[in-house]
Amino acid sequence: MAAADSPSTALRRRDLCSRGIRLAGKMRADVIDLLDAYVERQGLDASASVAAVEGVPLAAVERWDEQTGTQRLLENLAAYRAFRTLLAQMLEEQREQLGEADAGLGRALAAVLLQVSAFTYHLEELLRLESRGIPGEEEDGPPPPPRLSIFEQKLRGLGVLRELAQWAVRSTRDLRQLAKPSSATGTAPGLTESP
Repeated sequence: MAAADSPSTALRRRDLCSRGIRLAGKMRADVIDLLDAYVERQGLDASASVAAVEGVPLAAVERWDEQTGTQRLLENLAAYRAFRTLLAQMLEEQREQLGEADAGLGRALAAVLLQVSAFTYHLEELLRLESRGIPGEEEDGPPPPPRLSIFEQKLRGLGVLRELAQWAVRSTRDLRQLAKPSSATGTAPGLTESP
């Protein structure tokens, strides 16, 4: 019996998925709070339309229900690695722009960055459980952003936070799908590659 088919592996997967769902829910709540504070402190309009931001992965996906579990995990991993880089850039820009004048926003950004890093590690653990190789960082990270004006940085930050909130929702859906036992084998559907 393959490791991915053993009952202990199935239980471990469900446990990791359950913890991941809780992490994603907490992260989404914190991102929503941060988004509200960010809009207020940056002087932005909450309803401002932000075009797609370079380097920000989109949570929307066509044919979500046709994806395998591995595809879901790999897309989530790539997205959260990109968000980790983008949030670190936002934190640096925040410090450059406001220094210690707005330490609360900096702390909130740092807390969300820590959650994204923890969630990234969690996704890597799920991929290890499935005996899948974990892609290297260099494949997933966005290119360094061009030098933007302060206003453009603020809009990019708004776009990053909005999309991160959407990814938290998608990740919850993906993990719920992965945690579902298959009626025949007791393993999560879609964790193996399509035949």
